Amino acid sequence: MLDAHTVDELAGRLDAAQTAVTDTLSLADTHTLTIDDAYAVQAALLDRRTARGERITGVKLGFTSKAKMAQMGVSEIIVGRLTDAMRVADGGDVELSRLIHPKVEPEVAFRLARDVDPAAPDTDITTCVDAVAPALEIIDSRYRDFRFTYEDVVADNTSAAGYAIGAWSPLRDVGDLTVRLSNAEQEVTGSTVAILDGPLNALRALLDMARRRSVPLRAGDVVLAGAATAAMPLTAGVTTCEVSGLGRVTVRSV
Repeated sequence: MLDAHTVDELAGRLDAAQTAVTDTLSLADTHTLTIDDAYAVQAALLDRRTARGERITGVKLGFTSKAKMAQMGVSEIIVGRLTDAMRVADGGDVELSRLIHPKVEPEVAFRLARDVDPAAPDTDITTCVDAVAPALEIIDSRYRDFRFTYEDVVADNTSAAGYAIGAWSPLRDVGDLTVRLSNAEQEVTGSTVAILDGPLNALRALLDMARRRSVPLRAGDVVLAGAATAAMPLTAGVTTCEVSGLGRVTVRSV
């Protein structure tokens, strides 16, 4: 287990990489991290951001694809945090100069209508959700040459860099909806079933992680359930995510 000084040092390295838009070596090159260490670094990293005035706006899930879990040799999702500094308006601009090597993923977003008590054994998180929407997540690993371990990803706040949400709709079944992610250069299609066999399953997995990792889940929080397709490079121009029956959301990279 890393000591508090080392945890803060590693968080500082990742924070400096993000703010200076300069990549850094894998933490595993210099330290042996457990998954508990990785979440401790993530928490210290978020402490730095909130100390600068950022506000936590929700959570994001990673490794919600069973194929990705198998590729990384893991059996559980990972959780990162969203802040208001990451939020991009639907149709808004993303400054590529502020990112190292960004990619974008199509997602389904949920909105919590009330606080969730993960400790309560009978909590049904789906009853705490009042709305669902199409979303785009911008990811930007701070590690050089995309060389990182599972623990590195967690420590780096699961590569969270930005997110945009389309129009909210009342919660309904979104278990198998067609998803299309496109820009001027390419298009990929998939289905929400790729998100743990349905995004509601991702919500339930989040509840378990919130219990074990002491993640607060507050009214008004956004939950990004995970990617419905492989990530695509974020390039100049308009990127669109369209989820059948839910609508679309766009960002413009400049």
